Amino acid sequence: MIRTTVNPRGYPTWIDLVTSDLEGAKRFYQQIFGWEYVDTGADFGHYNMAHIGGHNAAGMNTLQPGQEMPPAWTIYLASADIDADVARVRELGGQVYFEPMTVGDSGRMAVCADPTGAAFGLWQAINHIGAAIEGEPGGMVWCEVNTPDAAAACDFYGKLFALTPQKMEGMEYFIMHHGDEMVSGVLQMDAQWEGIPPHWMGYFGVENTDATLEKVVACGGKVTVPAFDTPYGRMAVISDPAGAVISIAQVPAA
Repeated sequence: MIRTTVNPRGYPTWIDLVTSDLEGAKRFYQQIFGWEYVDTGADFGHYNMAHIGGHNAAGMNTLQPGQEMPPAWTIYLASADIDADVARVRELGGQVYFEPMTVGDSGRMAVCADPTGAAFGLWQAINHIGAAIEGEPGGMVWCEVNTPDAAAACDFYGKLFALTPQKMEGMEYFIMHHGDEMVSGVLQMDAQWEGIPPHWMGYFGVENTDATLEKVVACGGKVTVPAFDTPYGRMAVISDPAGAVISIAQVPAA
């Protein structure tokens, strides 16, 4: 679908990559997702918008001097009042890494972490509503937080955004709901996740998961988790040549 309106509070609304090799990342994801790019210019640090059919799908930027972090994707949750939401993050036991800042006439952003340690962004839209393409190849199709304390994460996001968790049968996985709508997921990390810190994971849609994995390897990326089937489509986890990790999910043919 093509989104033209602002997402409700708490919904995943944007995703972007910071990387040590912007040009390499652009080439890689163009091959994987078919993205085209628009450079927003020097005033915005040459932040690149990734497009599908002229619609915003994701963002990319270069790691800045002094940024001591590996290449990574960040998921931004929609905010209607970012100052109030940041204050509430603190009240609920979360951390604030970057205080609210205004990004031109695009919107306001902050970067926080929940009480279990998973980092996420907040985005209050002005002219940039976030991802305009959703649920289609090349666009975001799902987001979840992977954490060693799913109960604490459900409580935090539930209180922060007035969401209700519902446990999936037979799994330590919770769907956060706003009314009848599924907003995001919370996955309980177990012993198989040893050594992996809590994190938010985004999923991009692809037409064929197995064919996409062949492209990933051919373009210098890695298959971190091989393809597996779920009730919601065939999925896999990949990393780009610089090491940033993202998931893919096969979407039904239109």
